[in-house]
Amino acid sequence: MSMPQREKNGGKGATYLRLLRYVKPYWLRLTAGVLCGFVVGGSLFGSLMMVPNMLMIVDQDSSHRKIQADRTTEQILSALEGKKGLDETEKAKIIHGILCPDIEDSDPKLTQAMNKLRTYSVRYHLPVQVDKREIHLTCLGGCSFPIVNDDGKMTWQFFSIYVFLFILVWTLKNLATYLNHYFTRWVGARVIADMRTKIYEKLIMQSMSFFGEQDIGQLISRCTNDTKAIEDSVSNTIADATRCPLEILACAAAIICTSIQQNNLNTTLLLFVGMPTCILPVILIAKKIRATYKKAFAHIAEVFSRMHETFTGILVVKANYKEKDEVRTFDKINNRYFRTVIRALRLQLLMQPLMEIVAVSASLIFLVFAYSRGVTVTEMVAILAPAILAYRPVKDLTKVVNHLQKSLAAADRYFEIMDTDTSLKEKENPIELEEFRDAIEFRNVSFSYEEGHPILGDVSFRIPRGKMVAVVGETGSGKTTIASLLARFYDVSEGQVLIDGVDVRDYSIRSLRRNVGIVTQDPILFNDTIANNIAYGSESVDRARIEDAAKKANAHSFIISGRHPGGYDEEVGEKGLKLSGGEKQRVAIARAILKNPPILILDEATSALDTVTEKLVQDALNNVMSNRTVFAIAHRLSTIRNADRILVLDHGHVVESGTHEELLALNGRYRRLHDTQFGVESRA
Repeated sequence: MSMPQREKNGGKGATYLRLLRYVKPYWLRLTAGVLCGFVVGGSLFGSLMMVPNMLMIVDQDSSHRKIQADRTTEQILSALEGKKGLDETEKAKIIHGILCPDIEDSDPKLTQAMNKLRTYSVRYHLPVQVDKREIHLTCLGGCSFPIVNDDGKMTWQFFSIYVFLFILVWTLKNLATYLNHYFTRWVGARVIADMRTKIYEKLIMQSMSFFGEQDIGQLISRCTNDTKAIEDSVSNTIADATRCPLEILACAAAIICTSIQQNNLNTTLLLFVGMPTCILPVILIAKKIRATYKKAFAHIAEVFSRMHETFTGILVVKANYKEKDEVRTFDKINNRYFRTVIRALRLQLLMQPLMEIVAVSASLIFLVFAYSRGVTVTEMVAILAPAILAYRPVKDLTKVVNHLQKSLAAADRYFEIMDTDTSLKEKENPIELEEFRDAIEFRNVSFSYEEGHPILGDVSFRIPRGKMVAVVGETGSGKTTIASLLARFYDVSEGQVLIDGVDVRDYSIRSLRRNVGIVTQDPILFNDTIANNIAYGSESVDRARIEDAAKKANAHSFIISGRHPGGYDEEVGEKGLKLSGGEKQRVAIARAILKNPPILILDEATSALDTVTEKLVQDALNNVMSNRTVFAIAHRLSTIRNADRILVLDHGHVVESGTHEELLALNGRYRRLHDTQFGVESRA
């Protein structure tokens, strides 16, 4: 596709929405993570609101005490003036009342702290009762302690309550942060696992024509590198995206509340104007990061593709002594990827220092302005503390932007595959092919892989049930294409392929493939045991049936001969590397025998076997083919002498048709193929 439909219908926003759809099944865990994010913001706000009170408590400087002492002296002199008749006891009582007044009358700041503690105690149901001069703890045996000491200063016990509450709230904040990260990252990891399964399912359901046009290394990269990039980004992004805004909001709310208490809104306004400038580097660089990472993913796909091609064709590489040339080619591709990654890395790494320079500059300008307005250090710290704490979530949000741009670049490529659909379509309510009863018919079939390049043209023939039809012809004449159309790996361009008079396109694909068995020229084995490879495609089979199929394919003897120590449980290696060509072919034939389909396609099925083994396997196939409809693609004419009918193809057209003897008698193309092949064999 030149452009995915989603790019036309919303671009980046549409990509966001499509990613979010994968989150929907796990909304409960995500909600728990978001709620924990709210707890983080709330506890951060609560702890920040304690900071001004704690600063106020410890801000008892000598000048304040001197002013208080002078005021107390004036009060004593004023109270005793004109009261000459008082005795010493009465004078002491008056002086004591002035020196030890109620706390509410002597220290407004301390009164404010006590009122806050009373509020916290009621709101959060704390085991604390605050009287005028003492604090009572209902826990720990109901102990009490004074609020002020003999010097009129606040006691350390009272101050420790604020410290304890601050530690308690801060602990709650960090516990909520842990849960926020856990739940959201769990959702992120689960979503990516689902996405990887979805793209694998999407790819495996594509048509054979799709795989003929695509590079396998590129597809593997889409399933691994692209989803890995989304995983790394999303797992971190969800956690930070749900937590950081709430932390920033809590810090901003704390700044506003503190400013209102200090009646210092002008200074705070400057702070809020300066803070958004920290985000400017993010806005300027984010788009470039996404574009660069998109190129990087394309280049790493090239790396995977080259590795896949080289390793699967390693025999050709070594046979032509091209190892060093392949290394040089790979090095060029790898360096191209490296340069793209470094370009993206430069942009990412540039974002944070730029933001820090702007943030530090803005903070210092704020300090100069605050100092010029006569704001005290204590007041500035009370405002700057939440501003400084807001810096980390703001910085984390820049990482979120980086991760999002990287994940969106990968998501663009991911959704390109998800938006591609070349799978063969079943009609609504398809027919189930329960049993093959009558015949297979090709009726005026034409086919081309690409428009303007026909492979088959107006091919017609009929295969009655239980008969064997063979197709011969030169390479490229269309033999394998006919077999692919019969199994409906492709749909015809014109005409019809009929089974029991019904177009194969009207059958369900599952029931059609259940009735067709295929043995190809190049047998495909999976990196699994011999037994599992034989049983592939068959359901609920026991070891006895597997061994019986192997015996009929003449595979049992080499399996238990000792050459493969594990016997039927021996793993065959990548693409059956541990087995010889003939052994792989016999395992593939055993697989088809075990499946026991009524229609059997043999695509050069014995071409990889030596002469002795070929005869043994051919005898086994002859037994299995009895009462079965067989479509055989043959290169060796000796394997199809007994076919009920032989079709001779030339450039996609059936030019001759008949039995072996009839075709020889025609003295045409089949006769020339026969004489050429057997003449070469006789001279050899």
